[in-house]
Amino acid sequence: MMTIAVVLAVSGALIAGAAWGIYGTLPEGLEGFIVALAGGALIFSVVLELVEPAVRDLHLLLVALVVLTGAMVFAGLDRLVKAKARNSGGAGLLVAITLDGVPENLALGVALIGAGPLHVAALSGSIFLSNLPEAAGGAKEMSEGGRSNGKVFALWGATAVLLSVAALAGNFLLAGAPAALLAAIKCFAGGAVVSSLATEVFPQAFAKDSYQAGIATALGLVLAVSLDHLA
Repeated sequence: MMTIAVVLAVSGALIAGAAWGIYGTLPEGLEGFIVALAGGALIFSVVLELVEPAVRDLHLLLVALVVLTGAMVFAGLDRLVKAKARNSGGAGLLVAITLDGVPENLALGVALIGAGPLHVAALSGSIFLSNLPEAAGGAKEMSEGGRSNGKVFALWGATAVLLSVAALAGNFLLAGAPAALLAAIKCFAGGAVVSSLATEVFPQAFAKDSYQAGIATALGLVLAVSLDHLA
């Protein structure tokens, strides 16, 4: 039950963000602050929940190679998407979130195996915060680009369902998988998330909130550390 609740909360951020982007307004600086806050929390979560535990089940060199592979795959696919959807009005961001979100949510499902609710609170909370403003920005661009609000909302809703399925698959289908395989999945997802932070999250935050984004990033890191110590 806890797994389903966490998955729905994280993927539901895409639906809430899409509604916010289509129908709501938020000062650009505050939006950038939230994005940077989420990025700071994700830095800690990637290391603590995804990469560091993998060292117990995989050789350090293999951990490094899988993390780098995840980063390179995301960076390559993200670049390809941007080239193909340069004037897509937010569609490129939708695809980028999907590329990043599938391994990210698969790893979230894996991280939930045998864990209590507070153990993964930092990871799920930071993914939620990063999904929310990204979905808002993408949905807003798509809506302003001429697509109907209903179609835009449906696209983001379908993406939320896809990411929910990935997380549930990671939790239920991989529950009995070898520890080395689970560690590799986490490392690959960690590399993809780090790559997305460098190419999507932090540039967006700086563009909207300038140098305050640095403070927000540090605050997100501190909040993630504090949340983890509640577990």
